[in-house]
Amino acid sequence: MSTHTDTDGRRDAGVTWGAFAAAEPDLARTVQERFAAYTHHVLATLRKDGSPRTTGLEVRFLDGELWFGMMPGSMKALDLHRDPRFSLQANPGEGTTMGGGDVRIAGRAVEVPEDDTETRARYAEEVEPPEPFHLFRTEVTEVVRTSVEDEKYLVVQVWRPGAPVRTLRRT
Repeated sequence: MSTHTDTDGRRDAGVTWGAFAAAEPDLARTVQERFAAYTHHVLATLRKDGSPRTTGLEVRFLDGELWFGMMPGSMKALDLHRDPRFSLQANPGEGTTMGGGDVRIAGRAVEVPEDDTETRARYAEEVEPPEPFHLFRTEVTEVVRTSVEDEKYLVVQVWRPGAPVRTLRRT
């Protein structure tokens, strides 16, 4: 598998949602549809001691980016300030069918500074969050979709920057 180097020189850095969607439009469309099906999803961050924390979160796909908006001083925002790594799982919905499959996105969350008033205003115009708020854009490092095919195969699709989707099938 190839290694992606971001413009700031970090190896294995992420890409924007738009770059992922351009590289893998079918998987991106499926993932966005899963997130659009419900309002609240599960965000995993890392606590100060390194243990995982999961919390509910609303997400937005706008202008080729995946955005997280949060209340000021929220634990998840504090976690992301310390360590920007996250994992986000779409709400699986009611029952056990998980129509559309289970989807997860991993990456890094980068806070939009308060002095970037143009970006924050565009987001606020679209989303209308309560003021004040933390705003994070994401760098996507992995997208995973798990589904059942023909009621026989467990299918896992995995995408990482710099590589095509890898599909694994198990019976």
